[in-house]
Amino acid sequence: MNLEERIESFVALGDILQKVIAHEDGVYSEQLNVLIDNQYKLNPWFTPDNVRVAVNAIATRLTRENLIKWTDNYPALMEDNIPLRAGVIMAGNIPLAGFHDFLSVLISGNILLAKPSSKDSELIIKIGEILCAINPGFSERIEFARDHLADFDVIIATGSNNSSRYFDYYFNKYPNIIRKNRNSIAIIEEDQTDSELRCLGSDIFLYFGLGCRSVSKIYVPGGYNLSEMTKNWDGNAGVTGHPKYASNYDFNKAVYLVNKEKFFDTGYLLLKEDNGLSSPVSVLYYEYYDSLNQLMQQIETMKEKIQCIAGRHFTHFGKTQSPHLWDYADGIDTIEFLSKKKKAGIS
Repeated sequence: MNLEERIESFVALGDILQKVIAHEDGVYSEQLNVLIDNQYKLNPWFTPDNVRVAVNAIATRLTRENLIKWTDNYPALMEDNIPLRAGVIMAGNIPLAGFHDFLSVLISGNILLAKPSSKDSELIIKIGEILCAINPGFSERIEFARDHLADFDVIIATGSNNSSRYFDYYFNKYPNIIRKNRNSIAIIEEDQTDSELRCLGSDIFLYFGLGCRSVSKIYVPGGYNLSEMTKNWDGNAGVTGHPKYASNYDFNKAVYLVNKEKFFDTGYLLLKEDNGLSSPVSVLYYEYYDSLNQLMQQIETMKEKIQCIAGRHFTHFGKTQSPHLWDYADGIDTIEFLSKKKKAGIS
């Protein structure tokens, strides 16, 4: 199977997913819609709306134009080499969190040995089945493991800081990409418009803030009016209708009150001044800054902990959860990693 055939297969997959999101009839529409609407039974955070957002983000990226633009950066993908067996341990913090690794391994002509998260396995397995139906050649290149991965050449593992220590211990003898916790931040400027701030709201609230690309910390100019800013997010107040989010909100509010800590309460989100990056669910950390130059120097010292920066001069507000195919997690180029190991014959 050459690169052109692989690209066309994923274009066809994208078309199928687009039909699902558009509520159009298709061969797999009914099956996928049932899965989408029932993911919350496996993972209460995976509401049908959030799952549809994740599927739509994938579908809109799987165009011929995008796939060609992405793969054109890697001339080695045109070569016919012996495929690697790439083990992939997938995260389960947001719906289809492991799809980009799934895509990267297969579009580069390698064999995928995937261990999905127990909280996010059904959809990625169904997508694998659909891809095999589109192009039966993938049937020999996709394997899903129920237990432990075995017989792989390289490993790509995504998890928490705790699980990364486990991954380091067990997989350090293999060529690997091991991802840890990261958080995303936003830089707000004095003249930020209401429209921009409303867009930022989706970066904060989408997936209930559980993604590594979810904004968990904002930097605001000294003296900035937090109350006026948060009015732009009132359209997201419905998050408290979700039992688990509401429980987190009530718990964190109670803790801050008991400890007599200062915080700003919107009724659906707690804003707390804190120099940390990783805020709890229902909490958004904020920090004041005096100058953008000084702030950027400060952020530079934390770059290994930051996944994405939202702002006027960075990823646009409202777009943190819609990365391009060439926007790699942790800034590590997965295709380059796989291509180098294949060319070197594994080392």
